[in-house]
Amino acid sequence: MSSTLPDFLRETQAAVKSQMREGALYEELVFAGIVMEHMSEIGMTFEPVECHFEGTVGNAILRLSGYSISDDGDQLDLFVSLYAGVDEPTPVPDSETKVAAERCLRFLTLCAEGKMAQRLDPSSDVRSLAETLQAIYNDLEQVRVYVITDRVAKSKSFKTRDIGGKGVRLEVMDIERLHRHWSEGKPRDELVVDFNEVSGSPLPCVFVPGENDDYDYAMTAVPGEALRLLYEKFGARLLEANVRSFLSVKGKGVNAGIQSTLRTAPERFMAYNNGIVIVADEMRLGRTADGAAGIAWLKGLQIVNGGQTTASLYFTKKKYTETDLSRVRVPAKIIVMKAQDSIKEEALVSDISRFANSQNAVRQSDLSANKPFHVEIEKLSRSIYCPDGVGQWFYERAAGSYNTLLAREGNTPAKLKALKEAIPPARRITKTDLAKYLTAWDRKPDIVSLGSQKNFDRFMAALAPTDGQESSLPTVAEFKAMIAKAKIYRDAQKLLRPMFQAFQANVTAYTVSLLAEKLGDRIDLDRIWTKQAVSPELLNQIGTWAKEVNDVLHSSSGGRMVSEWAKRPECKEAIMSASYSTPASDIPEVLRL
Repeated sequence: MSSTLPDFLRETQAAVKSQMREGALYEELVFAGIVMEHMSEIGMTFEPVECHFEGTVGNAILRLSGYSISDDGDQLDLFVSLYAGVDEPTPVPDSETKVAAERCLRFLTLCAEGKMAQRLDPSSDVRSLAETLQAIYNDLEQVRVYVITDRVAKSKSFKTRDIGGKGVRLEVMDIERLHRHWSEGKPRDELVVDFNEVSGSPLPCVFVPGENDDYDYAMTAVPGEALRLLYEKFGARLLEANVRSFLSVKGKGVNAGIQSTLRTAPERFMAYNNGIVIVADEMRLGRTADGAAGIAWLKGLQIVNGGQTTASLYFTKKKYTETDLSRVRVPAKIIVMKAQDSIKEEALVSDISRFANSQNAVRQSDLSANKPFHVEIEKLSRSIYCPDGVGQWFYERAAGSYNTLLAREGNTPAKLKALKEAIPPARRITKTDLAKYLTAWDRKPDIVSLGSQKNFDRFMAALAPTDGQESSLPTVAEFKAMIAKAKIYRDAQKLLRPMFQAFQANVTAYTVSLLAEKLGDRIDLDRIWTKQAVSPELLNQIGTWAKEVNDVLHSSSGGRMVSEWAKRPECKEAIMSASYSTPASDIPEVLRL
């Protein structure tokens, strides 16, 4: 586990270098990809797409490294990479991060004004992005620009800017902020609220100290305005412990009801609303105006139930500015964690979240960590050795458990080195990774293209036992086959990344599905497990088909953005029914019939 910032920086640079050796094109894009992916994993952004653009309009320079758009098309993040390749923590002047933000803002401004698309080559991937941004800009409810840098920035955010009547937040995700998220394994450390500041005084509460060592407990009512401010400051990260809901208020029954109460009867909100459940790492008590105990300060807070309520407060006030939140109180149950063991804590948060959310549908990915399927795969991964008798694969059932293992068992430099050699990061597989590999092999590339959370939801739903039958647990042989499929996917990813300028993720998912369709039943997965490798001949075949898949993806998209088109069943139809070159006859993994 990277205990210090310099270690973490060196590890991150090593990851960049290893991808460069695998044939990636630009270091700064690789770095941006690593950071965007992580931000997506911890719920700070949506499904990120790498998209590199640099150009000039007049004498203004424009830059972009990637973007991500929420499913409802109402929230947009743009990323711009500022990469120096440093090995020691090095300061970056605010003037430099500001310039990078400006270049990205300029790109956004021209898109919003409809002046960008016509300047771009019609066949380029950036052109379809510019057209999409122009089309959705008026409906956006949240816009952020992130400068991503491997140096240490003094300011982590700049003043919100107005572009075409929208407030655009400017954030800096520097190596220090990234390290803080990464090393915690849970990005709650930055979420601190002082109720003296947001509400003028501590919140009156009933405090119940825990009788066991797990948690303390408080009940209170949070002013609506305080919750709105929190959401404005931290956005969806408030909701990210287990239930990463990026909810919008589009006609979903619950939200519409909340909105109408807020606008017509704010003083009744407390009576009508079930309230929210907050989990926090630390709580400080203070005194309210009448001398009673009150909650003065919370650190590491997460809303595990009531995400809809919180987001609705924010978006209702934004849309209907006359809404009077000063009369709104939201009932809240606050649970202060005392478990120091991150796996135990994760399980407790997961249970709280699951039970608190039983009255409405909830995101699956972390709530499912304790399902028998994942527990069993984790057990198998800890007991099965690679054919060399030394190496192992690591199934990361609970977020951060790989780092926890390194910290717990690698307690001397020699032990840590041996552990990292036996279970290198390249053999760590997360729940969402596994779901992606297996779904692609199951020939559902359109589902994989929906992004890791949605794909995971579908994967878990498909595992659910039907008609009261117990679903069977994975066997040793099935575990080895899963690893072989993971190996095929990852090696394909590595091979294809430098071959295409954009949408490599979609090309990979579709190519793996095509491989499974054409040769799946005949591929000897045992051989891949035994050799812990995919043959050069099979990789050649993947490369050949990938080029053909990429052509069909672009030609069938009809000018739509490829990453959006790839999510549609019609796209899967088009790709799977196209004609492809005959597979080579010398692939050793293909069993002769």
